[in-house]
Amino acid sequence: MHILVTGGAGFIGSHVVDLHLAKGHKVHVVDDLSTGTIQNAERYFGNPLYKFDHADLLTFDRIREVAAWADRVYHLAAVVGVFRVLQDPTAVLASNIAACERLLRAVAASNWKPDVVLASSSEVYGHRDDGNLRETDDLIITAGLNPRWSYPISKIADEALGVAFAHKHGIPITLIRFFNTIGPRQRGKYGMVVPRFVKQAVAGEPLTVFGDGLQTRSFCDVRDTVQFLDQLANRSNDGIKAVNVGNDREISILDLAKLVIERAGSQSEIRFLDYQSAYGEPYEDIRRRHPSLDLLHSLTAHGHRYTLEDTIDHLIAEVRTQTG
Repeated sequence: MHILVTGGAGFIGSHVVDLHLAKGHKVHVVDDLSTGTIQNAERYFGNPLYKFDHADLLTFDRIREVAAWADRVYHLAAVVGVFRVLQDPTAVLASNIAACERLLRAVAASNWKPDVVLASSSEVYGHRDDGNLRETDDLIITAGLNPRWSYPISKIADEALGVAFAHKHGIPITLIRFFNTIGPRQRGKYGMVVPRFVKQAVAGEPLTVFGDGLQTRSFCDVRDTVQFLDQLANRSNDGIKAVNVGNDREISILDLAKLVIERAGSQSEIRFLDYQSAYGEPYEDIRRRHPSLDLLHSLTAHGHRYTLEDTIDHLIAEVRTQTG
């Protein structure tokens, strides 16, 4: 099988590569390294099954060639992370939407119909505090001229593009709404909370909790996530669908900070930071993010193998190895 992974030097993408190389599949990665790292790519250099192109999808001149080569496409390339979204919302809109459209046009032009796994986000649900978020719920963008919403807007647009190309060209597409994926190789540089907390706890520094810390999230280990992606892609001919992918264990950010301190055996204190100080501008946070996973479990046979504690322990050990 031939696998194309855009954003394959990134956090989730590199684990997708792990999975398919272990299966003996040929993997081609295209990544501009804006959020991915060369280290995630270099680990596979010398493997005859692996090919890497350092390129921007917006200008990559062989996009039709690689799209026609692939049996499966994981489109994971995107501008991500709260800090990057706030710093350059125009790049979020331009890159996330235009790159997705260009890739789908290349797939459609190839006269070949690879299974396409297209990354969306739980952000498309907007502000909803009422119970589980289901794929049948309305997608919401909160009123107000705030650059913070450029990311979910771009993901809703990507979903719309996926639906349009699936209907017009018969491309089997699965839309993945990720819920806070965490795990090995994730960096806190762009606002990801778990690696940031782990790094602070291991260093004995205060854990900075933004806001009041009562906002909740549901975290899923990336090694579980990629298993779900693989199984969903195998069912792509069932018709286009949007699927929540994550873990339904819900925890407040304050309790997460306490858990990281406990697992690290750290003496770190918790320090609260208002959003204006954290991001340099007013910020409207999502208070609750909890997925319904009924559809995911009905379509896959994989069960979650990693608890939140497992993942935190792995990240603590990883940071200590790097700094030891």
